[in-house]
Amino acid sequence: MLPTAAFVPLILFAMLCIGAPAAAQVPPSAAEIAAYRGLHAAAQRGDVDAITREAGRGAALDARDAYGRTPLHVATYARQRPAIRALAQAGASLDLLDSDRYDAVTIASVADDPQTLALLLSLGASAKQVTSRYDGTALIAAAHLGHDEVVRHLIGAGAPLDHVNNLHWTAVIEAIVLGDGGARHQRTLAALIAAGADLQLADRQGQSPLALARARGHEAMTRQLLAAGAR
Repeated sequence: MLPTAAFVPLILFAMLCIGAPAAAQVPPSAAEIAAYRGLHAAAQRGDVDAITREAGRGAALDARDAYGRTPLHVATYARQRPAIRALAQAGASLDLLDSDRYDAVTIASVADDPQTLALLLSLGASAKQVTSRYDGTALIAAAHLGHDEVVRHLIGAGAPLDHVNNLHWTAVIEAIVLGDGGARHQRTLAALIAAGADLQLADRQGQSPLALARARGHEAMTRQLLAAGAR
């Protein structure tokens, strides 16, 4: 199905935004990693003994690098789960934001890393924070990318289903407008529907999720929405 003329500006705007949450995240560069010392270096390489040693010496557990990343952020980017656990046990804060307003939960969610996400949530990290330059959430970012397993973890942890970001999009809308309509985005939408997400919340132009799915030609998602009573 071709988009209607009225929908074309929104499509173009969406195309500009595709990948935005992922692109906005800035993992440590090779140069930064080479320059790390202390807890940041230990977190990057997953050295639990060094983390324990540094923490015992009174090292600042939430120290920031030049981009505002804490050792926990660094360990999350590196998927160093034992390091994450060691930092949490030593008392590191789990919900701090880096310079681009990403927390560890959103970092793991965008990376499609359900194992690290599950660990963070089990340690007490929040799935409810407003993060990113888009005033979004980890759930919105994961829905946008079709990270369906991550979406289910976040829903189970109480992520806000109907948060509206500053693009005036919810997780349901992002799964439709920024998704490809494929199997993973369909499973993402199914998880949101099953959890009770509001299917009537419209975008800034007044377009409902059902109208957006139809205009995008996402036939399977359109059927899902109709079956769930969307209008």
